[in-house]
Amino acid sequence: MTAPVDELIDRMQGLLDGLTAEGNPARHFLGTYLRTTRAVGAAIDAGRFEDPGWVTTWDVDFAGLYLDALEAHRRDPASPPAPWRAAFGTDPSTRPEGHVLLGMNAHINFDLPQSLVRVIGPADFTDPTVLDSRRRDHERIDEVLAGRVSEEDRELEASGSRRTPLDRVMGGANRAAARALLRESRRRVWLNTEALHAARLSGPEALARRVGQLEEVSAARVADLTRGGPVLLRLAVFGFGVSLPPA
Repeated sequence: MTAPVDELIDRMQGLLDGLTAEGNPARHFLGTYLRTTRAVGAAIDAGRFEDPGWVTTWDVDFAGLYLDALEAHRRDPASPPAPWRAAFGTDPSTRPEGHVLLGMNAHINFDLPQSLVRVIGPADFTDPTVLDSRRRDHERIDEVLAGRVSEEDRELEASGSRRTPLDRVMGGANRAAARALLRESRRRVWLNTEALHAARLSGPEALARRVGQLEEVSAARVADLTRGGPVLLRLAVFGFGVSLPPA
């Protein structure tokens, strides 16, 4: 793996060691993210992306938004952005997969459009060839994530997730739902990235206003996920992602 990805993994492992020692439920999402980051690094090494240098930069930048929020939460729970406050503040007794789902939702809906607009410069948005390449590499991440679903299900069960016979019967449906959610959320993320880019062209204040709107709708989505019931299947019907309001 490249040095930046190795450094990112070291940072994640250090945080995970501390959370695990404390029994902090935030370890469930971080553990999943760490394993996924290793898988993305392996995919970069295997040449699965059109522009591995850009994917490396994006991978590190994107993860950094979450890790910064996590470190801020550990210093002062009131300090992270609203979607992360909602995710980190969920009931510690929530099943491990619930913590993972809430973390994924905050990270994909709120952090991902911001990261993409940071690593896709204004000039790239005017070059259809470059922009299409960025979009395709963005979509290829889904292949890596989808390939992790079954393994992560086993990891969560090993971590103490209380699986009922119904959970086991529904496992295949949940995995299919997860794949559908990834596709749906990536589509909305790209639309929100384009909206942030349009705001960026209007200046820092316009961009900050749109990021504030993204924070609001993303936090509301995390809060919605705290309702009971079969979350993955419900999301397969109503959707995972969020949409920015018209400018």
